[in-house]
Amino acid sequence: MGCRKYKSTAEMIEVVASLSRGPVFLAGELLECLITFTNPMSHLSTSASSEMLAWASAQIHCQFHASESRVALPAQGTKQDVQAGSDTVLIPSRGERGQCMLDTPPKILFCDLRLDPGESKTYSYSEIVPTDGPPSFRGQAVKYVYKLTIGCQRVNSPIKLLRVPFRVLVLHGMPEPPFPQDEEVAPSNPFLEEEEGGRRDARPLERALDMLMVTTSRRCPHLFNITNMRGKVAKFCIFKTVYRLGEDIIGTFTFSEGDIPCLQYSVSLQSEEEVQQQYQRRPGQSVSITSHGRHLESCLHTASSHFSLPVPLNVTPGFSTDIGQLSLHASRIGSNMQHFPHWWRLHFEFVTAREPVESPTVLQNQSEVTVWTGAGHVDVDTFSWDLPIKVLPTNPALASYVSQFSGTNSINI
Repeated sequence: MGCRKYKSTAEMIEVVASLSRGPVFLAGELLECLITFTNPMSHLSTSASSEMLAWASAQIHCQFHASESRVALPAQGTKQDVQAGSDTVLIPSRGERGQCMLDTPPKILFCDLRLDPGESKTYSYSEIVPTDGPPSFRGQAVKYVYKLTIGCQRVNSPIKLLRVPFRVLVLHGMPEPPFPQDEEVAPSNPFLEEEEGGRRDARPLERALDMLMVTTSRRCPHLFNITNMRGKVAKFCIFKTVYRLGEDIIGTFTFSEGDIPCLQYSVSLQSEEEVQQQYQRRPGQSVSITSHGRHLESCLHTASSHFSLPVPLNVTPGFSTDIGQLSLHASRIGSNMQHFPHWWRLHFEFVTAREPVESPTVLQNQSEVTVWTGAGHVDVDTFSWDLPIKVLPTNPALASYVSQFSGTNSINI
């Protein structure tokens, strides 16, 4: 009876990939990753031996997935890549859900790597995050997921894939190309040694963040009279309608200028996701609305009130895409807003009294505590109002603090 030989789990190479600056990037920014290959066997072990890898490469790709219950995509046909069934051909999206909507050219890290027991070698991979793709997004109708995929192969063995997911933020309205490499923008100092790597790579990001700060720092009071069919309820003031991820949205109400008593109001930060009618799975399909925060307050006999709603760091700023005849509603900066201007909004709900509500009276010379009891029954009206706003990206380093991704992953091959 013959015996079958199994490869010891100790005879492995450990591969660790780590993104150098965290797991969040702006489109057009330079992504850098350190990839370390280690032979974990100790040279003191009697079974220690050198390990060989034929090659390794890395590339970025974005996966697109549509919900079958909400999106009816056009037929893709039945033609398949003849290489897709082979496990010796590098296909970075193999085994992933959905379809690969974009990828960068693969970059070879090495060929014929030999690692002695206990030896490690580290390789650096760098690539510009594509500017022609969508941001990372996990909605109810569609999902866009970015990953860095490292492919490795032993001789006469299947390819092994190591994937490092990361998040991409897209800042629309950037000049083309989004991060111009103009060395004459900043004055040079002949007495200082020029840092070839970090300083030059930081300039494009600094330009983008400067533009973002200018756009979101402009303040101009926007005043609105809140009314219903019975009259004026309040005056509402908000100082801007463009916000970065992580900013607080602050608004104030002045009820003393209203004629109709307001008993209660609420403000919700909401996003909309809408598929164009011709690609909806069901006729008249409703828009997907997601709430990201809510402020509720009782305000009867209140002269003024305010609210503060933070924009979460982990949500997706407004955007629009066209993926294989699929279009999603979103908001953008600049001249491209005419198509989808209302992706983010503040949703207001008011509860007002139909009749005047008598307020408590306190005499000037009264020394005892007075307890005011509200009416047991009040006839009310309710109405709502939506205020469109724009939500833009933020500094990727700030968004990395709350990212669901660690920026590091590993595999044994």
